[in-house]
Order: sequence, then structure tokens, then C-alpha cells
Amino acid sequence: MRIVVLVKEVPDTFGERKVSLETGLTDREACDPVLDEICERAVEAALTLAGTGEHSVHLMSMSPESAASSIRKGLAMGAESAVHICDPALLGADLSLTAEVLAKAIEKEGFDLVIAGNLSTDGNGGMVPAMIAEWLDRPHLTHLSALEATATTVSGTRAGDDGDSQVTAELPAVVSITEAFPDARFPNFKGIMAAKKKPFGTLTLADLGIDAQDFSIPRAIMTEVAERPPRAAGVKVTDDGTAAAQLADYLAQNKLI
Repeated sequence: MRIVVLVKEVPDTFGERKVSLETGLTDREACDPVLDEICERAVEAALTLAGTGEHSVHLMSMSPESAASSIRKGLAMGAESAVHICDPALLGADLSLTAEVLAKAIEKEGFDLVIAGNLSTDGNGGMVPAMIAEWLDRPHLTHLSALEATATTVSGTRAGDDGDSQVTAELPAVVSITEAFPDARFPNFKGIMAAKKKPFGTLTLADLGIDAQDFSIPRAIMTEVAERPPRAAGVKVTDDGTAAAQLADYLAQNKLI
């Protein structure tokens, strides 16, 4: 079985993240770029799965050219190859275009199982895996906290408020995992050196036959962006016998009651 893990480079969550007021996009120069932690966990889940049978693990990313080094981290962890979808027209792509591009690339490369994180730490959309499954007309197992696979099926555990559910789907399929999966392994020196020689293919929109300006497919278009206002000082309520009334007035003015 050929497994593909969707990976993404994001701004480091430990740094200050900013939005460019000119483009409306994340200012990726403002902090260090890293491979998203949930993507690392997805790679780890795939590599663990590969150890249980005749499965190969590959990576796929739709990202700028500068993200190549982050993608290679997944290769250093143990993935066999990577596909990097890179095209200037994809700058600022919305969820719809992102899902379409990734689905077409997955279909082109012929992967049996798609593993993704439940949501990225920069966009927090949480919809791309489901949208990819819709494009591919494949079953989608969401928010898994455990994962298993055979030659013909994939199954896992989904945690819920009322208990855990066991879900199964026929391959080919798409799954998304949660932070319940273990931390990713650290690439060793041997893996880092080997990653430099592993297959690393690139695709453009022309290769996939996609027009980013085709608005017959619904696309989100940003019309306005503004910087978040600075946090104002809080209101101090002094209990002089009217504290309850002051608090009630404050809540009413801010439409909290």
C-alpha cells in the first residue's frame, strides 16, 4: 500500500505571528518557518503503520519553494519520497483551491491512503482532508486517535464526548489524525544525509491541469484586512456598595447579558 502524508510548513508558534496589511497573508518572514507539529505526528503515524506491513510512506506538500527544507525533514524521519506542489499562482490559495490541487496531485501519483492532520496551526481551517475526500470520492475517517490498516481496509479510533468509536473504511481512503498521536521521532544523522538523495518531485498547476482563476468553482476572495487593535486596559470595579450594579451595567453595555 502506498501511503501519502500531507505536510505543511507554518510559522513557528513560539514566535510572533503577523499578518501583512498589504497582502492580507501571513508574514512568513516575521518568524522562523517549521514543519507543522500535527504533520510531524502524521508522518510518525504513517511510519509506524508502514512497520506493520508492506506499506511505503511518501510526502506531499503544497507550499512555496522555500518550504523544501521543511519537507525534507519528513524524508529524514524515514519517508521514501516527496512531491512538492509549487506555483506562484497558489500564493494565498483558499481551502477550496488547496483541496482541489492536493486531490489532483494525489490522484496523479496514485496513493492508496492519505493521512493528514486534523487542522494546521496557522489556518485552523480543519476542512481540507474532508474536501480532498470529496474531490476524490473516497471515504474519510476523521479525527482519529489511533490508526490501523490492512491490504484492503483502514480503521481507527475516534474519541467523542460519549466514548470512543471504532470506524473502518475500504481503501483507497483519506484519514485525519489528532494530537493524541505520539510525538514524532527525531531525525538522526544517517536519516538527514539519506534525505538529500531521496526522490523529491515538483508539480505546478499546469502539470495538474488546474486554473487558479477558474471561479466557476467557489473560491474565497479577501476584500479587506486590518491589524488587530491593541488590547485596552480593563475596567476596575470598586466595591463601594454599588459593585453589583456596576458589573451588571458593564455586562449589559457589552451585550454579554
